[in-house]
Amino acid sequence: MRVTVVGAGVVGTMHAWQAVERGHEVVQIEREAEARGASLRNFGQIWVSGRAGGEELETALRARELWERIGARVPGLGFRPNGSLTPVRTALELAVAEEALARPDAAARGYKLLTPAEAREKNPALRGEYEAALYCERDAAVEPRTAQLALREELLRSPNYTFLPGREVREVTGPGTVRDDHGDVHHADAVVLCTGAWLGGLVKELVPDLPVRRVRLQMMQTDPLGESLPTSVADADSFRYYPAYRGAALDSLEAEQPQPEVPAAHRMQLLMVQRADGGLTIGDTHEYEHPFAFDVVEEPYDHLREVVEGFLGRPLPKIRRRWAGVYAQCTDTSRVVHRQQVREGVWLVTGPGGRGMTCSPAIAETTANELGW
Repeated sequence: MRVTVVGAGVVGTMHAWQAVERGHEVVQIEREAEARGASLRNFGQIWVSGRAGGEELETALRARELWERIGARVPGLGFRPNGSLTPVRTALELAVAEEALARPDAAARGYKLLTPAEAREKNPALRGEYEAALYCERDAAVEPRTAQLALREELLRSPNYTFLPGREVREVTGPGTVRDDHGDVHHADAVVLCTGAWLGGLVKELVPDLPVRRVRLQMMQTDPLGESLPTSVADADSFRYYPAYRGAALDSLEAEQPQPEVPAAHRMQLLMVQRADGGLTIGDTHEYEHPFAFDVVEEPYDHLREVVEGFLGRPLPKIRRRWAGVYAQCTDTSRVVHRQQVREGVWLVTGPGGRGMTCSPAIAETTANELGW
């Protein structure tokens, strides 16, 4: 088969990977010189712990297997099975963690409730005060700023793969056929549009009522910590955000221990992971109302610094970078992704939301299976 993939973010690149692995001829088209969207502006976490039971968890666990398999072949991904710790500080937070341990799928996630001493044995950098920590063994991480580049370098080893950057696909001209802004027409047996948060232009023309929204987030990265942070780290506000923790204990937490003003206003949670250079990627916020601001605000960063320093028991290194990113999310947030045939031979795959980096290998595998690749 001939396959055209539009978009060189992680979802598009994983679709190209699946097609090449199955022996097909692939042309991947990217409107920028390199992908610059949410695929780079994220934590690089393969995040199993908070996923909803059922399809979402199954997708995340399958993706975790695929990431590890691909990571063994492509060391440049920086794949590491680091797990995660979520320290809890109050009885209400502890009750949510204990309720998570009672889930029927807790073992599949690798949940364990650790004492502070046990948590510090896994992650000695967490010297601050907390009552316990929820550990998730199945969480992992890759390097988001270089993962697509490493995957493409491996793809380019195949004579069946062509990468065309700096081209925007403008029109579907026939079955499996698109035209780019250079005037070139690309014929294929299947076209997969993986355009991320770019939901205007051709996407809007093809699907005027697309059930997908854009979400903006703020994050930051520090100078090297000067020591190892062996696991990813979350805080109890992540219980409020991720569907795995919904239940009576969370209802009590939200009723009796509401978020302070700043994290509530910015819909915040702490997620933190150490990069290959020793720096920390820390976030994040969630903004849903359009139009998005063009600048970032400082209050969320101040809040995150306070939470992180409380867990580490030490000051953070200097902040090296701050940024905002935008990703596409299904308006029905229980859906893992929006996958739709929009013309004969043309499919749109978008809207994984904050699951994109985690689930992209399994999302692409499902597309390939459904399209009979």
